Amino acid sequence: MIDLAGTLVRDDGAVERAFVDALRAVDEIGAEAPDDALLETIRGTMGRSKIEVFRELLEDEHRAQEANEVFEGAYARRIAAGETAALPTAEAALRELRATGVHVAVTTGFSAHTRDLLLANLGWDDVVDLALSPTEKLRGRPAPDLVLGALLELGVEDVRSVAVAGDTTNDLYAGHRAGAGIVAGILGGAHPREQLERAPHTHIFETVGQFAQLVSTGRSATLETAGRPAGA
Repeated sequence: MIDLAGTLVRDDGAVERAFVDALRAVDEIGAEAPDDALLETIRGTMGRSKIEVFRELLEDEHRAQEANEVFEGAYARRIAAGETAALPTAEAALRELRATGVHVAVTTGFSAHTRDLLLANLGWDDVVDLALSPTEKLRGRPAPDLVLGALLELGVEDVRSVAVAGDTTNDLYAGHRAGAGIVAGILGGAHPREQLERAPHTHIFETVGQFAQLVSTGRSATLETAGRPAGA
């Protein structure tokens, strides 16, 4: 199970800029450049459900919904403008996992509409088995719901066989709380190494490609062992 933005997809700050656009639209901040404190707050929410973040920041349901709608539109425009792209090892990692029989689920704090728009733009329909976003029934990260929801949807029998990867501490907490066997931080995204290392994890990798190699190697070894006669 792999996070989308920041882990598989490079956005060069597109999420942050869409957040700023949304907060300006509801008069939470002015036209001036956002200060460091606000940017740190935004970065700390990466990986979480966007509507839930706006609810916490604005403490008003109407303004939160308005801000979320502006955010979704602003990010969609950035997708169309080419401000998002697959990270160098991302597609190869997904294909490697699929080739070794691993179910691939991607999760995100984006709405289903934005998530599907991003996946369509990347052309990943044939390499992703399942894509999940927070809903009324599935809480966003750091709650374990998206991990457990994917486990149920894909018919996985043991949560310890689930591997979770993400670029934020919220991803790592979600995997840990769900009981995943592998919980891997991926560098180069929203949260730096020192921040990821403070969250529960089993591995820290430079790229999602290294994560895929670990999972694929383990899967291949399991299949090889399962195919041997008893006592071999």
